[in-house]
Amino acid sequence: MLVTVGSTPFSPRGPRRSIRLERVAGPQTPAAPTPGAPETARCGMNMTMDMMKGAMSASDMPMKDMDMSMMQECMEALSACMQACIMCADADAGEGMGRCAAMCANCADVCDTMMRMMLRTTGYDMQVMMSMMETCVMMCRACSAECMMHAEMSEHCRMCAMACDQAVMAMEKMMGAMKGMMPAS
Repeated sequence: MLVTVGSTPFSPRGPRRSIRLERVAGPQTPAAPTPGAPETARCGMNMTMDMMKGAMSASDMPMKDMDMSMMQECMEALSACMQACIMCADADAGEGMGRCAAMCANCADVCDTMMRMMLRTTGYDMQVMMSMMETCVMMCRACSAECMMHAEMSEHCRMCAMACDQAVMAMEKMMGAMKGMMPAS
């Protein structure tokens, strides 16, 4: 991929850096087709979900009956939130908004950790997963609230708050499903 960086106005506060990604022609390695599936290029998240399905069905995991589309939705929301938070933190630091930058950086770290925990199918402990997801929800809410204080003057903060809110909704949906799978205490 080729990355180009340009400058476009976005607010009265000054220019914003934009990144444009372009695919560069070159050798492409197609993903191996799944038996019975059309032979089309598969995106990374679909491949990840296929790998998780195989690992979870081959084991006696507590979350083996989890709706994989819900899990994928949650991981995609976490990934989007992490990326938005990283970009917002970088922009905030350049604008002298230290607290917002720190909140966004922390939120990105927590979302990344949550995603990595979800990918480790052999290490699921329902109580730990639930606790981590609750922590991630709290961090995303705090980051969203901080970014919303700057949303009127900062487009990146508005977008970051939206990504945080989407992650919260996806995690709450998943936590609801997880509660039904937890053993009675």
